[in-house]
Amino acid sequence: MTAKRDTPVTSGEAAAETSRDSGRSRAVEDYLKAIRHLQRQGSAVSTSALAQELERSPASVTNMVKNLAERGLVDHEPYYGVRLSAEGEREALLIIRRHRVIEAYLIERLGYSWDRVHAEAERLEHAASEELIERMAGALGHPELDPHGSPIPTREGRLDERRFPALTQLKAGTQAVVREVSDSDEERLRYLADLGLYPGTELVVLEHEPFGGSIRIEAAGVEKSLSPSLAEIIMVEPRAVDKEEA
Repeated sequence: MTAKRDTPVTSGEAAAETSRDSGRSRAVEDYLKAIRHLQRQGSAVSTSALAQELERSPASVTNMVKNLAERGLVDHEPYYGVRLSAEGEREALLIIRRHRVIEAYLIERLGYSWDRVHAEAERLEHAASEELIERMAGALGHPELDPHGSPIPTREGRLDERRFPALTQLKAGTQAVVREVSDSDEERLRYLADLGLYPGTELVVLEHEPFGGSIRIEAAGVEKSLSPSLAEIIMVEPRAVDKEEA
C-alpha cells in the first residue's frame, strides 16, 4: 500500500508515471488493480472509495482517474464513478496474472510460506517482464490457481472467475471443501496454516454459536473454532452428499 499523498498528482506527473518503456508504471497498475477490486461489487467505483483503498488524497485520485480516462483505460462519468474499460480490464488482469504466477513460483520453487508471498509479489509484479512471467508459469506447468486458491488469468488477459460462498454462509451440518482464502493478512494466513485450512481441505460445519459467536468446524477429524471475521475470508464449495452417506 502506498503512503497517502496530500498533494494532487499533476497532469505532468501522471503522464511521467505512465511513460516507462517496460510497460505501465507502478502507480497506474495499482490504480487499475484497485478499481477492478472495488468494482467487483457490481457498481461504478467512487473516487472517495478509490482514495481510501489506495490511501491517496481525493484530489490526487481525481487527477489520475482523468488521466486514465484520457488513455482509454477507464470510463469515468463525474458524480457517477469510474469503471475499467475493456482495455483497462485486460491490463488489470495481466497485472493480477503476474502477481499470482509470482506467488506460485515463490512457494513451489523458492520455498516461501503462503503467508509471505503476497507482499513479495506486490513488489515484484511491477518489475517482472512478461517473458519472465511466462518462463515462471512454464516451469510450474502453467498452473490455473495460485497458492491461495485464486484463479490465474491467462496470458491473453482472460479470467474464469468463480464465486464461492464464505464459510460464514454455510449452515450447520454442511460439508464443504476450502477453495480460496484471502491473502491480504499475513497473521491470519499463518493461523489458518496452523489449523491446516488450505485450499482443498475438506470440512464440515458443526455449529454457529449464537449472538455472533464462533463457528465450529471439523477438518481432518479435529474440531476447530473460528471467529466470524476469520471464517469470512475462507471461500468454500459445499459438497453434495450421497443419500447413502446421509
